[in-house]
Amino acid sequence: MVVGAQLPAHTFTVTRADLVRYAGASGDFNQIHWNERFAREVGLPGVIAHGMFTMALAGRAVTAWAGAADAVLDFGVRFARPVPVPDDDAGTEVVVSGKVKSITDDRAELELTAVCQGQKVLAQARATVRA
Repeated sequence: MVVGAQLPAHTFTVTRADLVRYAGASGDFNQIHWNERFAREVGLPGVIAHGMFTMALAGRAVTAWAGAADAVLDFGVRFARPVPVPDDDAGTEVVVSGKVKSITDDRAELELTAVCQGQKVLAQARATVRA
């Protein structure tokens, strides 16, 4: 890794079936993640992915870049926009990219970008990994 290097983008497809599996694993059965009518009634564009699921996708990209899960020393994001997931088999795509911001000693600071349908869905996304 070198400062300024662009890391290869990772594209993740998110379907309603993924949301069902994540709800079961996390225990988060909020209706905004499975009920179209309810999601629209509360002002959302439709069913949306769980924020922590979206964060986990970015975490998978960081782990791949770092080479191992235990090489990730710190990781954090803020949620900027919801990830709408259509009721079809195609789902939607979340593309996670990154850039090396700095390297000190044996650590690299990464700046992450996660985009869905042309919109940035995570803000202040960053990770520290072993260089």
